[in-house]
Amino acid sequence: MASLAFRTAIRDALDEELAADERVILFGEDIAVAGGVFATTTGLYDKYGPERVFDTPISELALAGAAFGSAVTGLRPVVEIMFGDFLTLAMDSLVNQSTKYWFLTQEQVSVPLVIRSVVGAGGRFGAIHSQMPASWFMGVPGLKIACPSNPADAKALLKAAIRDDNPVLFFEHKRLYGLEGEVNGEPSRLGEAAVVREGSDLTIVTAMKGVHDSLEAAEALEQDRVSAEVIDLRTLRPFDLDTVLGSLHKTNRIVVVEEGPITGGWAGEVLASVTEHALGYLDDAWRIATPNTPIPYSPPLEDAFLPGGDRIASEIRRRLR
Repeated sequence: MASLAFRTAIRDALDEELAADERVILFGEDIAVAGGVFATTTGLYDKYGPERVFDTPISELALAGAAFGSAVTGLRPVVEIMFGDFLTLAMDSLVNQSTKYWFLTQEQVSVPLVIRSVVGAGGRFGAIHSQMPASWFMGVPGLKIACPSNPADAKALLKAAIRDDNPVLFFEHKRLYGLEGEVNGEPSRLGEAAVVREGSDLTIVTAMKGVHDSLEAAEALEQDRVSAEVIDLRTLRPFDLDTVLGSLHKTNRIVVVEEGPITGGWAGEVLASVTEHALGYLDDAWRIATPNTPIPYSPPLEDAFLPGGDRIASEIRRRLR
């Protein structure tokens, strides 16, 4: 199996889908000639030309509107909105049009579009370029949210998203772009979680960068004779409740680790679903998330703000005591 960087896995998925289906188009700010601010689209403009890979003006609402219009007229657009913080500017076309159109047309017209966006803190980008906007979209029917944590899933889930007939938000954590890992080319399905570490005392449910922080915490907890199972959700909407419940049948305890505000976050949705289905055998359930404040720019403050491996381990120790 080939070892690829996360950003290269993204590029390869785009390349393969553009080659496989002439209806796939790719557009966004600086994604064509420049190859993307985070170097995820290099060479695609030269290979597929300006009719299928092209740059756009700086208008997120226009991007989302163009994606909706092209999707309902037979194309399969993949749009890059550079930072997830700016998805608020695309809300109308995405939330009020793209996710409702299949319903409004009595299931006659699908909307096969993908919006890729860079998310997450820890890169010293400040309060308005570091947010995790997943919770803003968790309550939108008709929308899927994919969030890979490694190069293999980045490629497999992006290919699945492009082939899906519904709108998909595809989040790429900026601190994972340089991560390298084996990519076997296996297909994937949206809505399937993965158990990335087996354990018997506690289930940690998380996603994206949180997977690596949770694995670090699990290794530290092993020294305290606490065996933690780690689940990578891979998609937040829909999320794989069955895999989480299967783990809880063994451990009876769950902590959900979310990079995002503790109030209104997707971790609360996971806990609510677990409580509804597993209350009879659940011993403990709680969340570890970020404070209800903007993301600091100061490096020490930003590091303290995030739920890193040390903090996850220490909070689990405190809770188990």
